Amino acid sequence: MSTIPQLEQLVAACHWIGAKGWAPATGGNMSVRQDRDYCLLSESGKDKGALRPEDFIQVEIATNRVPSGRRPSAETGLHTLLYRLFPEAGAVLHTHTVNSTVLSRVEKGSAVVLQGYEMQKTLSGQTSHLDAVAVALFDNDQDITALALRIAQFAEQTPLRYGFLLRGHGLTCWGKDVSEARRHLEGLEFLFQCELQRRVLEAR
Repeated sequence: MSTIPQLEQLVAACHWIGAKGWAPATGGNMSVRQDRDYCLLSESGKDKGALRPEDFIQVEIATNRVPSGRRPSAETGLHTLLYRLFPEAGAVLHTHTVNSTVLSRVEKGSAVVLQGYEMQKTLSGQTSHLDAVAVALFDNDQDITALALRIAQFAEQTPLRYGFLLRGHGLTCWGKDVSEARRHLEGLEFLFQCELQRRVLEAR
């Protein structure tokens, strides 16, 4: 597999994510769109902070078929779903951070609503701290096919933007390219940390 520029950028982003401790113990998975029909997805069981281009597996977006027969991430179906839902999406990042995991359990509703934070403007299209940004929250499921179906049904009724949370699991976010996906990840993680600390302080 020849290395495409976006894959090189994704590898660098994975090393950055690993250095931050956002994908511990081989957790998380990352992908980049190769073209209209295929994406390149991180292989299961690999340390995300030490990934190389050859650790990414070609997956058919429409069917989840892996031409090479190798084993991609367990959450392959979530990545391919996002590429189908958002033809403009060029990269998907899924991390297991403390802030997103804990906040997803503290919040009992169907979304974490962020408002009043200047850093909301790190999210594409957001221009004011006054806007309310709702990050959808889904109950976790080991059946990825069923989980992907629930997310797809939700997206038919309510726009999904930037990312979503899985309860007790972590954040999945995307962007038009690796750079935007990485910015959304960093921005959302900052916002989640602020929101979690705000709730702790207000509960005292």
